[in-house]
Formats: sequence, C-alpha cells, structure tokens
Amino acid sequence: MIRALYSAGSGMNAQQMSIDNIANNLANANTAGFKARRTQFQDLLYQSFLQPGAAAGSQTTIPSGLQLGLGSRPSANTVIFSQGNFTETDNPLDLVIQGKGFFQIRRPDGSVAYTRAGNFQLDKDGNIVTGNGDPIEPQITIPQQAQSITIASDGTVSYTQPGQTATQVAGQIQLANFTNPGGLNSIGSGLFLPTDASGDPTVGNPGGQEGLGTLQQGYVEASNVSVVEEFINMITSQRAYEANSKVVKAADDMYSQVNNVTR
Repeated sequence: MIRALYSAGSGMNAQQMSIDNIANNLANANTAGFKARRTQFQDLLYQSFLQPGAAAGSQTTIPSGLQLGLGSRPSANTVIFSQGNFTETDNPLDLVIQGKGFFQIRRPDGSVAYTRAGNFQLDKDGNIVTGNGDPIEPQITIPQQAQSITIASDGTVSYTQPGQTATQVAGQIQLANFTNPGGLNSIGSGLFLPTDASGDPTVGNPGGQEGLGTLQQGYVEASNVSVVEEFINMITSQRAYEANSKVVKAADDMYSQVNNVTR
C-alpha cells in the first residue's frame, strides 16, 4: 500500500508537469517563432521479488518473475522544430526562414544567441535589431535616408537612396544550424543557446550548401503550437492525474482498514 501511494504520487507529479508544459505552449500560441514542447515520461526503478530467468529447479527457469514498478517521472520535454505558418506583414524587415536555420543575435554580454523569430526593426542608429534591441549577427546598418529596403532570399540586404536608381548593399544576413537543435538551451525571448548536446553551429548564407533555408521578406513565422492538439493532451493528462488520485484514495482506504483491524 505504501508503494501504491508513492507510485501514484509520482504519477500525479509527472502529470502536473505535463499540464505545466501544455500551459506554456498555449500561452505562446501567438508568439512569433515559438516552438512547442512535448513532455516525455520514464518509468522509475523496479523492486524485484522474483527475478525473471531465475532458477526454478535443476532444469527450469522462471519465465516472467515478479517485479513492481515504483512510479514514473518526466524525463524530457522535447522542442518540436516543425515549421510554423507564415503571416504576412507590412514591415519590410520581417523575415521568415523557409527550411532549416536560425537567425544569429548578439546579446548585451557579447554572446551569440539563436532564434527563429524574424520580427526585426531598426534602432536609432539604423541597425537591424530584435524587439529587445539586440542586433543581428553580423551587424547590418541601414542609412537613415534609405528607401525601399530589399532583403533577398539569400540574405543580401540592399536599399536605394533618394534621387538614385542604383541599389546599394548594406550587408549579408547569415543563418546558423545545429546537428541536434533539440539540444539547444531555451533562455526566453525566443532565444536559444548552444550546448554540448546541440553541437557547434554551422554558419552560412541562406540557401547555401550547408542545407540552410532561404529567407522570405515581409513575413513572420507564427508559433507552431496546435491549440486543438494541446487541448487533447490536456484532457489526457487531466484524466491520468485523476486516475492516480483515485489510486491514492484507494490505498489510503486500505491502509485505514489495516489500522482498524484490532478495533
């Protein structure tokens, strides 16, 4: 009965974390570039009362044994890097990556973070920056008097100036990719940092030989969260939580009867 209490309790804790993960996914259903996470579970240690394959006699072995599991725990919440829908905007600095890759962002501490959110803008100095004011890497500056900013599919940023017909190149947007994007460390604001699990970034021009995707100007990538799927997952987790709570109640009732046996 004590095992049942702890096993069911671990199941309730696991489902609680699943609900927490679903809540975060739903909260970011409209966050540009957000990638949903899927919670994965793992069973805990087993208590062996009769080891499978143990000798039952001089010529026979026990076929299945007797083992009791001690519950479950969340083992990971994997990031799903599927492509989100493209939303058209009126901002010429909004970009989406069609395919693999991440935009590179220079953080205030000098480190480089990576994001799929391409809703960029200009700061007071004409630098292309994120909503938090962090510039893209490599840094690209647009003159104040520039008109008709164009960003090609290969990341070339060009513009025209008043009274001129020839375009001028402001810079080249580069993308980064990872062998295992699921190993990136989320730090908020749509940013990721590399880890030993993700591997080092491979940097190149969009559409290059590194397998990087191409850019599309005037669009942003919406969140890839499926609200319907998240609601289904929420119902499933809620029912599993209720089932484990009933096990706790049943074990408690049995424990109560044992305590009242002598009365």
